[in-house]
Amino acid sequence: MVINEGEEPENFFWVGIGSQKQYDEDADYMKYARLFRCSNEKGYFSVSEKCSDFCQDDLADDDIMLLDNGKEVYMWVGTQTSQVEIKLSLKACQVYIQHMRAKETEQPRKLRLVRKGNEPHCFTRCFHAWGVFKTPPA
Repeated sequence: MVINEGEEPENFFWVGIGSQKQYDEDADYMKYARLFRCSNEKGYFSVSEKCSDFCQDDLADDDIMLLDNGKEVYMWVGTQTSQVEIKLSLKACQVYIQHMRAKETEQPRKLRLVRKGNEPHCFTRCFHAWGVFKTPPA
């Protein structure tokens, strides 16, 4: 079958690349998106906020990351995280959620656990240019 330029069927392009996906029309999460790193690499447990312009490379595989998108607080667990970090980060998440509940009563957050490599769309869309085939540095 020959298709001449300018005579392509309406769905020609989308069929070729595997269909058209829905666009995100809600961008409210950008007002709330905050990323925190939980680590005990210095010999003590600390929680520090990453800059507001964060990307997938900021997810440290040996740490726990907390992402707040305004509705949920995601506790992202890297593959090389210690059990101590997991316990302390869970407590930090609970304290953060309580603090935000008191500060923004109309926006109560829910806690969601996320494992590296199994991130839902509502998590990945908070990061600039998220790549499925990209692995964060260890």
